[in-house]
Amino acid sequence: MSPIRQVQVTFDCAEPERVARFWCEVLGYVVPPPPEGYDNWDAFDRSLPPERQGAAFVCMDPEGVGPRMYFQRVPEGKVVKNRVHLDVRVGTGLVGEERLAVLEAECARLVALGAVRERLLRADGVNESCIVMQDVEGNEFCLD
Repeated sequence: MSPIRQVQVTFDCAEPERVARFWCEVLGYVVPPPPEGYDNWDAFDRSLPPERQGAAFVCMDPEGVGPRMYFQRVPEGKVVKNRVHLDVRVGTGLVGEERLAVLEAECARLVALGAVRERLLRADGVNESCIVMQDVEGNEFCLD
């Protein structure tokens, strides 16, 4: 038996396509081609029963390296802190003011896309600085 080598990250959300397109912009991901026999995702979506229309959306790393991301509509809203979150690694290898400048620039870009900045966690001698944020539906993530 071979070990598992792929991971899919799944988000529960109210508006799957909106959240997926946000994460496409954050990560440089793309929407995969529609299923065979459909010219686009809208046509595929219209072919589904009404209760399934708009119920899910996918984005993926165009180079196939990062995990596929799946967004599924759920009836309930987010009510507590995530138990798992993504770290968007934009400052890897940088320290001090250079790291903060890169984090702040990316934070500004993501806020323009609809993200919310929560707080800056400054370097503490063990961990480097990061910025805690929320995506367009309030899911926490960190710029690291």
